[in-house]
Amino acid sequence: MGIMRTATVHRQTKETDITIELNIDGKGNATVDTGIGFFDHMLNSFAKHGLMDLTLKARGDLSVDDHHTVEDVGISLGEAYRMALKDKSGIERFGHALVPMDDAFAVVAVDISGRGYSVVKAEFRGTKVGGYSTAMTKHFVDSFARAAGITIRVEIDGEDDHHMVEAMFKALALSMWMATAKNEKRGIPSTKGML
Repeated sequence: MGIMRTATVHRQTKETDITIELNIDGKGNATVDTGIGFFDHMLNSFAKHGLMDLTLKARGDLSVDDHHTVEDVGISLGEAYRMALKDKSGIERFGHALVPMDDAFAVVAVDISGRGYSVVKAEFRGTKVGGYSTAMTKHFVDSFARAAGITIRVEIDGEDDHHMVEAMFKALALSMWMATAKNEKRGIPSTKGML
């Protein structure tokens, strides 16, 4: 059956309290509660299209705004991926996806390189989708990338902010599914012999 690629992360600060259970080799089942309805919708979509099982409970200082909650979920989810992938042996390493969603189009490429870095190109029309700040899309990707040690490149175009953010989360999920796919022939997928 191989090694179980699972992780549990608990992150507690003065601003947030987050618990995540991740199974990279799941079936797309998710139970998510962040207190931000649209963000919950995005994380459920991320799990579904990435074929991972995700249980996520987050409590943050939403009376201030959504910044700390979204940021710390990104950090915690990144930590969970890093832990679950262990030495990254036997994975494809690279992944990419193109996702159209009505007017929107998202392109995402990832490299599970051990080096956390992100570039996000997107121009949103408004500042909010429900209780979720569109500016936090870039911040979520960056927080996730740095904590996971993944290089992520994102480009989003469109007219409807909801569709743009959702297309991005789906493309990120598909990219991660491709990059984490098992391929034992690869061993450690680096000429350095480590990631």
